[in-house]
Amino acid sequence: MVERCPTLFVMDPLDRIHVDGDSTYMLMLEARRRGFAVWMCTPADLYTVAGLAHARATRVEVSAEAPHFVAEPAVDIGLDHFDVVWMRKDPPFDMHYVFCTYILDAVPPTTMVLNDPRSIRNASEKMFTLQFPQFITPTLITREVSRILAFAAEAPGRVVLKPWDGNGGRGVLVSRAGDPNLRSMAEILTGEGTTYVIAQHYIPEIKQGDKRIILIDGEPVGQMLRVPQPGDHRGNMHVGATVEACDLSARDLEVCAALGPVLRKMGLLFVGIDMIGEFLTEINVTSPTGIQEINALMGLSLERTLTDAVVARRMHLMQETTR
Repeated sequence: MVERCPTLFVMDPLDRIHVDGDSTYMLMLEARRRGFAVWMCTPADLYTVAGLAHARATRVEVSAEAPHFVAEPAVDIGLDHFDVVWMRKDPPFDMHYVFCTYILDAVPPTTMVLNDPRSIRNASEKMFTLQFPQFITPTLITREVSRILAFAAEAPGRVVLKPWDGNGGRGVLVSRAGDPNLRSMAEILTGEGTTYVIAQHYIPEIKQGDKRIILIDGEPVGQMLRVPQPGDHRGNMHVGATVEACDLSARDLEVCAALGPVLRKMGLLFVGIDMIGEFLTEINVTSPTGIQEINALMGLSLERTLTDAVVARRMHLMQETTR
């Protein structure tokens, strides 16, 4: 049977998906609404044979009603079968994640991989912001405890310490020079000087919220404000932050205008950036979220906008490969 636009989602297992807030689910649902064949596999299901990427993959019927997923038996299949492959595995961005991108490098040029696996490797969420120093708060990357202490001593106020490869607000700590716990925090996060961490000046505007802006093909298409719960400094929804409607400021638009051409050139079609006050804090390229929340706040259908962009890019790819 010939499938229409077969699409593979490399993702977490289906039983871990919370459909009331998951962006990958919305992309799968939209693909099925258009009559596309929807498949899924986990990163552990990827492998190569004779230089070609394969997967132990499952065709899935996706529905807006329970049961939301009905999976067929898994089969071994070459990734050249698919028109589109989405890399939607949630972080952490560790070596297992990196190795999956190497396998996805072995997908033939007639299959479009989103986001581009080479760019995912080169655009680690928190580290990618260093390429735009004009937009970030003073930042130190080190594994030396003494440097962290010196950085805190020179900061005008509090400092934030966090793992360079963390996600979801895990391991994010706030301290200041003179805090008797600061050295201990630095020792723990650096693993006694063996692991790199990020130290930054604290941005007081986090109390008003952490703004997530979704960019599709380098253009801002929707946003929301994630407000930390009282007594917390993390604007992550899974730790209790609430979402509110917001507008884009002049600074937000300036940042988006600077990032847009870079993201397009790197093949990063679906990106979520985070802004706190005037500062860019993260560029999320691995598995951006927020589609359902922004849809509800702004009356949008970002999954349709994104799928339209995928279809347009796919048509361009086919024109290029048939010349």
